[in-house]
Amino acid sequence: MKTRHRHASLGMAAVLLITACGGGDSSDTTLTRIEEETMELTSPAFEEQGSIPVGHTCDGDDISPPLRIEAIPPEARTLVLIVDDPDAPGGTWDHWVAFNIPPGAEIPENVGRLGTAGRNSSGNTGYDGPCPPSGTHRYVFRVYALDTELGLAEAATKRQVLDAMEGHVLGQGTLTGLYGR
Repeated sequence: MKTRHRHASLGMAAVLLITACGGGDSSDTTLTRIEEETMELTSPAFEEQGSIPVGHTCDGDDISPPLRIEAIPPEARTLVLIVDDPDAPGGTWDHWVAFNIPPGAEIPENVGRLGTAGRNSSGNTGYDGPCPPSGTHRYVFRVYALDTELGLAEAATKRQVLDAMEGHVLGQGTLTGLYGR
């Protein structure tokens, strides 16, 4: 089953506040200008606010879920994908940071390499699935379309990626899944 989560267009002068306080980063926020916010991010594996299947978590095979991106702005040169857990006990925990992803409508399940791999809160590059210590947590998948390629090295942190994409965001989409123990 698939449910679309659509963000309304905000127009040319919109400003989006992005909360980014994970990965050992003490910064709280960064402002990013967004010209249009019309992208849709979905997964055939789970619905918006639905349960993430165990196979995509540390309790299963820990493989990345398939993702579908719709309404990518035609002028997009690259995409950024960030997955984090805002409910982590010590603050937001980054599970996946990838940037300089070629624009495309699908990210396959168990993707090996996705653009340039950033460093997650575990210190790894690549996907680390949901693994809450207890209770149910939210896992927020965010995709951003950029008008440029980011000049960052592999293993850049989420904070470095967010800072580098400042002023280059054309659109974004969000999908939130839940997982609990």
